[in-house]
Amino acid sequence: MNKRIEWIDQVKGFGIFLVVYGHNFPITEKYIYSYHMPLFFLLAGIFHPSKQNYSHIIKRAKYLLLPYFLWAIMLYLFWFFIGRFYGDSKLYDLSPINNFIGVFYAQGGKEYMNWGIQMWFIPSIFLTFCFFYIIRFLKLLYLQLILLFSFILIGFLLPYLSEKSFVWSLDVSLVALIFYSLGFYSKNTLINLNKVKSWFALIIFGVLHISCYSFNGKVDMYNSIYRNEFIFILNGISGTLFYLFLFKNIPIFSFFSFLGKSTIPILALHLRVLTLIKAVLLVIFGITLFNFSELQKLVISIFQILMLVPIIFIINKYVPILNGKITSKTNNC
Repeated sequence: MNKRIEWIDQVKGFGIFLVVYGHNFPITEKYIYSYHMPLFFLLAGIFHPSKQNYSHIIKRAKYLLLPYFLWAIMLYLFWFFIGRFYGDSKLYDLSPINNFIGVFYAQGGKEYMNWGIQMWFIPSIFLTFCFFYIIRFLKLLYLQLILLFSFILIGFLLPYLSEKSFVWSLDVSLVALIFYSLGFYSKNTLINLNKVKSWFALIIFGVLHISCYSFNGKVDMYNSIYRNEFIFILNGISGTLFYLFLFKNIPIFSFFSFLGKSTIPILALHLRVLTLIKAVLLVIFGITLFNFSELQKLVISIFQILMLVPIIFIINKYVPILNGKITSKTNNC
């Protein structure tokens, strides 16, 4: 599947807005975290190539790892020369060497990724792609499913076997195969389901999503925190499918489509934009305690997105690789 689908871009755009909003710690943080990462993994699975060859790995590396390392190096340099002298970096006297290692390890919390913890997702989803690529090399479906479930089980077990963080969120990448594989195997149904059945699915998954969310604690995939694993899976799937069918049935949010085509720069820069907003509030208004109200958190999230729009246009025109595109005309799904 090479062509972009407008409503899927809108779902991605909605998802990246949730990432920005969630990092402002709103009252809805627990709800957002219950499904927003599964959403990205499932959407990525929809675009996994049906016919595989080695060039797909190279292509994914160019679209994911190359922009990741470019952004990671820039974010690290900003942190090294400026960011580490303020906030948590100064308070905890975080190591520049460990944080440089974190550029390549892409895990380890603020001790290793204080320059940009949010960037963990890009190497992780590349690993998920590679694991599913291996699964798909098996010709028989039942063998694919055996290996798939084995990988998923290993992903859930690894955090119990070691307290150390795994390179590129290896364990999370294995768990994410649940959603990635569902996106791949169900993509034709999801895309081609008629209007009536789509509305019915929307209602069913909405009810299931809210019910599951109510019975689980806060989920944090980056830290391998799933609470009840079964409810986490069910809620991640139902929540993702609820919003997928919502945007399929009501594809009117065109600005989300723009955001959905710009997820990498938004992911990389939204926290630095938040830092800029706080600096302005400090210098101009003398605000030193950033205890924002719920409405202010939402407004700030919107401002973060809007402030990134001109930067995204510049990136797309002059350095499209920073948005996962090899050229400005690349149509990367």
